[in-house]
Amino acid sequence: MDPIIVLAVLVVLITIGFPIFLALGLSGLVGLYMARGSLAFFFAPSSLFGQLNAFELIALPLFILMGNFLGATPVGSSLFTAAVRWLNWLRGSLAISSVGASAMFGAVSGVSLAGVAAVGSIAVPQMLARGYSRSLAAGAVVSAGALAMLIPPSVPFIIYGAVSSVSVAELFIGGIVPGIVLALALSLFIYIRVRLNPAEAPASAERFTWRQRWASLANIWHAGLLVVAVLGSIYSGLATPSEAAGIGAAGAFLIATLVFRSLSWRKFLEILATTARISGAILLIIGCAKIFGDYLNMVRVPQLLTEALTATGLPAWAILVAVMLLLILLGMIVDAVSLIVVTTPVLLPLITALGYDPLWFGIVMVLNLEIAVVTPPVGLNLYALRGVCPELSVEEIIKSALPFVAVQFLVLMLFVFFPGLSLWLPGLM
Repeated sequence: MDPIIVLAVLVVLITIGFPIFLALGLSGLVGLYMARGSLAFFFAPSSLFGQLNAFELIALPLFILMGNFLGATPVGSSLFTAAVRWLNWLRGSLAISSVGASAMFGAVSGVSLAGVAAVGSIAVPQMLARGYSRSLAAGAVVSAGALAMLIPPSVPFIIYGAVSSVSVAELFIGGIVPGIVLALALSLFIYIRVRLNPAEAPASAERFTWRQRWASLANIWHAGLLVVAVLGSIYSGLATPSEAAGIGAAGAFLIATLVFRSLSWRKFLEILATTARISGAILLIIGCAKIFGDYLNMVRVPQLLTEALTATGLPAWAILVAVMLLLILLGMIVDAVSLIVVTTPVLLPLITALGYDPLWFGIVMVLNLEIAVVTPPVGLNLYALRGVCPELSVEEIIKSALPFVAVQFLVLMLFVFFPGLSLWLPGLM
């Protein structure tokens, strides 16, 4: 009965409006007290600080800082402009360009909200002004923004790596192929959609010369070089993800100050404050979730769950699909960071007992979370797009995202049933 009581405490605290980190920490503390009495007040702080005392987590605030520095520059709009000039020969090129720009911006930020805000504020007004349907414009941007969660450097991968002890560098490498496949799948869906219904995306009369196309790269090559430096230093073994994050943050600072000159002293302080606030919130959730997770491990909840599900005799793939559906449902009501740190300690023993690779599970979990950030009521990308595009209502943004969610789900199932697709690249390193 004790785990049920603890779970009830967690649900009640979240329902009455407690911050997620407090709800996790307090419910975990209640569980530890029920299991070990006053020793709980020793176990809980040890769990929290033990989880946060990890060198890998240094990468978290540094990659967020890197994204915020670049977010203060015109890189987002420049990426969209370049994508438009190179892809304008395609029907629906503006929508496809928003996918490409979001993927590239994800490679320099690692935060999906930043991609939605940076690309959406430019792309959606242009699409609407050129006769694109509101549904296509909103759906393309809000779904493509989630690519930042999968394309390295990815904040969710850093969090999963800290919780599961899986190599963050291998997670980064493993996210490349699924990220490219998802971006191509979204682009193909847009192309087929506008070919079947041309009214959703009028043909563009604009034509660009090769000189104009190459010129559009002038304002983005710095960011591209930075991404190559950061990821190249990780993949070559010259730097750990945390050290590479420091390189990225310093490089982004130089790009913002010396190249674009868009970083005033006041803006610099705002970025530092925003980074500290976001990083602090995420780290608090990670630390408090460890308290909750340690209680579950103490009373053997993951082991009991594994034993119960494996005893059903269901094939591994059926259990796996059930886990994916559960994560999708939980993602609708819990934010991505909390979902990773709460469910990983419970589900990972089950996944490994079924014979699956923890690295692969981290990749498909993040693929799953890409669906979570575009589904209500806690789909943060939906509200981020509403914030930068007030001409769109939340309701129509949600409706516009649903067809793209179906595409994301199909890609998720592809990598669920064919694990080798996401593991072959890390296997080469």
